[in-house]
Amino acid sequence: MLVYRIGKAQYCNDLSGLGAKLYGGRWNRIGIPCVYTSQSRSLALLEYSVNIGFEFIKHKLCFTIIEIQDYLIEEISNESLPNNWKAIPASSSTKTFGSDKLIQASSTIIKVPSVIIPNEFNFIINPTNLDSNAVKIVAVEEYIYDYRIKS
Repeated sequence: MLVYRIGKAQYCNDLSGLGAKLYGGRWNRIGIPCVYTSQSRSLALLEYSVNIGFEFIKHKLCFTIIEIQDYLIEEISNESLPNNWKAIPASSSTKTFGSDKLIQASSTIIKVPSVIIPNEFNFIINPTNLDSNAVKIVAVEEYIYDYRIKS
């Protein structure tokens, strides 16, 4: 299966999870590395757009297309998510839930619903549990950000 992430061109080949480790995210606390990806380019773009301030968006970005193997995915049921997983900003219980999954390292990839479009999914890659044959970058595409998205 293919998943997508978007970001600055200088990080398009980076699967270390350093950005999430430094800044945290909905599904991880600061200090816990992970790579946020989405099931489509459009969802990746929406997630990026709502999670970064307008002043920090670069005009020239890139989509990284990553192939993942289905057997590596742990699908999290909505019933097992914290009750406030959709909270904005992200709740500490959601950060703890995801961080605990990543620390356990029993899963390489965690499938979670998107807050923006709950019937679509994001895939959180655990870089501490990577098998380069099972998770690999297959393409990088340049993307010019359309600022009308944020206006």
